[in-house]
Amino acid sequence: MSASWLADITHLTFDCYGTLIDWEQGILTAVQSMFARRGVSAGPESILQSYVRHEARLEAQGWKPYRDILRGVMTGIAEDFKIQLVGSETETLVTSLPDWPPFLDTVATLQALAGRYHLVIVSNTDDALFAETQKRLQTSFVAVITAEQVKSYKPGRAHFLEVQRRLGVETRQVLHVAQSLYHDHVPARALGFRTAWVNRPSRLVGTGLAPATVVEPDIVTSDLETLAARLEAGGN
Repeated sequence: MSASWLADITHLTFDCYGTLIDWEQGILTAVQSMFARRGVSAGPESILQSYVRHEARLEAQGWKPYRDILRGVMTGIAEDFKIQLVGSETETLVTSLPDWPPFLDTVATLQALAGRYHLVIVSNTDDALFAETQKRLQTSFVAVITAEQVKSYKPGRAHFLEVQRRLGVETRQVLHVAQSLYHDHVPARALGFRTAWVNRPSRLVGTGLAPATVVEPDIVTSDLETLAARLEAGGN
């Protein structure tokens, strides 16, 4: 059945890390490399589960620069695996983030969508960190809304309230695209946004790098390219 509401959509807002950027791969490459230098062996799922616990805990404490969040997450991961960080190892996640790779379908699909929609970033990061990531996305956005700007982390609603304020369009004209049900779909749906769940394959099946939650997206796809095809077909 066709989703007739898609005809109203003029703006696509995107979560970045986990949706456009393969942060699981980026995180694991950085952490496992550091672990290997220290002679520590750990499964990828256990590393990512540790990341989820510490990131959610730290972000729930209120806004602080995302660089500080990443330092705290790295410290927490090290504690979980009984490692004493030395030297610059606390910076492992911070320095690796600019190298986290886009998913294979990200760049071409964003560039194609930019011909039909206004594209916006809605991300739990700092401006300077996202500026490095944007070089990899090779796409221009009409707005970039970060945690640094709104002094809040999703799943708080501040990002989405800023979308409503800054874009100057009706909420029904915006489709929010994200992998994380917890961080993105819960607050977006609570404010009346339509949402598309890009359910990327994850080592943490069903949630990705996020706590579990229950919410009903409007569209569900497994990748960005499929979503673009759904939008082109009017949601069929």
